[in-house]
Amino acid sequence: MKRLFPALAALLLMAIPAGAQSEPADISAAARGVVRVVIMASDGEAVTPISHGTGFAVTPNRIVTNAHVVRAALQDDTLRIAIVPPDGDSADYARVLAVSEAKDLAIIETTGKLRLPPLTISGVPAGDGAEVSAVGYPMNVDRAQGLDLPDLFRPQPPVKSRGFISGARPSRDVDTLLHTAPIARGNSGGPLLDSCGRVLGVNSFGTSSDDAADAEFSFAVSDKELLPFLKGAGITPAVNALPCQSMAQLDEAERERLANEQAAARARLAERAESDRARRERAMMEAELSVLDDRENGMAIAGLLLLLSLGAGFAAWNLRTREDGGKASRIAGVVAAAALIGALAVWFTRPGIDAIDRRAADALADDGGSGELTPTSATESGAAELTCTIVPSRSRIVSQPPKDLDFAWNSNGCVNGRTQYGFADGKWSRLFVPNSEDAVSVNSFDPATRTFRTDKFALGQSAMARARQARSRYHAPECGSQDAASRLGEMQSGVVALLPTQANERLVYSCRPSDQG
Repeated sequence: MKRLFPALAALLLMAIPAGAQSEPADISAAARGVVRVVIMASDGEAVTPISHGTGFAVTPNRIVTNAHVVRAALQDDTLRIAIVPPDGDSADYARVLAVSEAKDLAIIETTGKLRLPPLTISGVPAGDGAEVSAVGYPMNVDRAQGLDLPDLFRPQPPVKSRGFISGARPSRDVDTLLHTAPIARGNSGGPLLDSCGRVLGVNSFGTSSDDAADAEFSFAVSDKELLPFLKGAGITPAVNALPCQSMAQLDEAERERLANEQAAARARLAERAESDRARRERAMMEAELSVLDDRENGMAIAGLLLLLSLGAGFAAWNLRTREDGGKASRIAGVVAAAALIGALAVWFTRPGIDAIDRRAADALADDGGSGELTPTSATESGAAELTCTIVPSRSRIVSQPPKDLDFAWNSNGCVNGRTQYGFADGKWSRLFVPNSEDAVSVNSFDPATRTFRTDKFALGQSAMARARQARSRYHAPECGSQDAASRLGEMQSGVVALLPTQANERLVYSCRPSDQG
């Protein structure tokens, strides 16, 4: 029987699609907002940790944890709550805003300058068998590392463990999620995340057994309890109910989309070439018939004029001896000369064979074509007022779903008349390194396809400090100034070099002229 469990586990793992697995970058991005919550006592000189748990930010200064994590501080007002972030060098104190003992939930608020990246709540329930990750600060890991109690105040990254949803079930009149991601004492109050790093619940407790053969399970208070609790406290968190797809899935879909577009473009080009070939052949045939007809008519007219010239000349010869002093002869001679000149003019001005190509080209131009089989460019070179709408199928949205955006694009890369975009490697882009958020955004725009895209890179406090330092080394050129696009494209390269190879979030918008509604 013992050998059967590993085999069944292997089969279950094989049955899980690759795209459902958590991407480490997503879990690490969410972990930036996961903190250690330390209950501490102080005698005015020394600080002594009493216990600790985990919490996660739902706003930059408000943190969710378990009620039992802060219970001691609620019962003894001499105890204080310390918040230790996973990165950086700034800890903070916190006060309790709301508590639900029945739901084992609490909200605490930082009292200093510490600001954290909020986690996004999943707006869809977790399905049985879905992969999940627990993030927190288990005490057994601290003990294994030999950490003393004072080390609890030193920023450290939280521990991440992976498991699967085993079902949703009420526990003590609380809606909970049963899962297999290992947790221990200290994990209490930490988030249970889906494969996109969105919060499914708040880890609360686990099973315990003296029998080593028993499987271990953990319980998390579900979002069905968390969201009403937050609403009751006047907090509106970021909620995302869109399907979760991995960046690998998105990249593969994008490659397939581009391949399909290129195949369709080649098919359209071939169809156009065939259509142009047929039009050209028809135009050549009509031009050839027209030229040959004009040549035959010209030759016939020249022949008639030549005969007229010969007849008039013959008459002039015969009339030279008349008694009218040669007047009739001279008239006939003028007629003969004029007819001869007309015959020569008609003969030499009749269309040649080369006129066939010219008439065919003129006919194609009149028909709306240039006569050349050259592809046209879809590049929009002028200014445009655009409205851009998110394309969910091409986007990876792990935070709150975005709204439509409006912007004015100019061919020199000046957006809204004030923001210059850089041009490098054939792409228009603008890099944003905010002071209020620990994430770098790279906006790009393709005028040919009217596609606007935002790639967001979630960084820790240390990495974000380096990005801000690199950004401070240059000033973006004035919008529309001489060589502004190329200069900015080169300036931004220093910050881009600090970014991870893969973004955490990708927003793709399809843009259309604003006057099209």
